[in-house]
Amino acid sequence: MPTESGRSQRPDTACPVEVALSAVSGRWTTLVLRELMHGPSSFTELADRLPEISPKVLTDRLRSLRDGGLVRQQRLAGFPTRTRYALTSAGEALRPLLIELYRTGERLHRLR
Repeated sequence: MPTESGRSQRPDTACPVEVALSAVSGRWTTLVLRELMHGPSSFTELADRLPEISPKVLTDRLRSLRDGGLVRQQRLAGFPTRTRYALTSAGEALRPLLIELYRTGERLHRLR
């Protein structure tokens, strides 16, 4: 581990690995993040690109990502009111992790 905080003796919320895994945990979370990495999107756009996610789960994931500081929610003027979601700089910082998780998953899949 590069620092002592990564050498905990038990799971610790301050451990950098735990922080990173917590940021992407949860069903559909990585897919919502992936879609937002292409740029800001409305709820409807996200739902269209992820047709099998229920509106409740998408709402829950967006709320969780927003509360975790990874996604910014912006209400747009006009009627009806529209909302756009975009990654914050902390959300953008997850890009290399998601890319490496994808690559690792491919390797593991081939090794089975």
